[in-house]
Amino acid sequence: MAINLQKGQRISLEKSNGSKLQHICVGINWGAIVKKGLLGFGKSTEAVDLDGSCALYDDNKKLVDVVYFGQLFSRDNAIRHSGDDLTGDMGGDDGLDNEVITVDFSRLNPAVSYVAFMLNSFRGHDFGTIPFASIRIYEGTPSRVTEVFAKYDIANEASFAGSVSMVMGVFYKRNGEWKFNAIGEPTRDRKLEETINTVTLNYL
Repeated sequence: MAINLQKGQRISLEKSNGSKLQHICVGINWGAIVKKGLLGFGKSTEAVDLDGSCALYDDNKKLVDVVYFGQLFSRDNAIRHSGDDLTGDMGGDDGLDNEVITVDFSRLNPAVSYVAFMLNSFRGHDFGTIPFASIRIYEGTPSRVTEVFAKYDIANEASFAGSVSMVMGVFYKRNGEWKFNAIGEPTRDRKLEETINTVTLNYL
């Protein structure tokens, strides 16, 4: 049974059978914006380009690597990005992830203690105008979901209106065990570099 995450909730990566998740996917799903035509007649669909990214830090909270649409693999090859989705779901929610970032904790550089996930609106679309956006953590591959471990709805809150970036959550290592902190906080940042700085200062 998947956990419906709440903002600020912290969970361990332990499955129902007691084993630990070692290889996970973070899938991001969002919708294009449907606009009504003049005088209320007709509709048009506007593409939304959201960018999922993750930043890797060592135990001293020093940035060591970034995975995003411009660098699809971490240096240790433990983290992979599925590639840039430029539109979102144009025909309504199809139930599939638009972007997926996979993490293999067993291959991750041992010096890495934090893996932070962020979401930025490349063209500056206000999160408050996007019809739906969510993340889910699951076992499997970008094309095959074995078991959904946790789900998190990130867009249906008034606090997201006016923001074009957010910190989704942070995986962090404690005593050799990985846990997840569901942050879900919008920021006033405009670019990925600014969001990474916000994470460094506030969420590690």
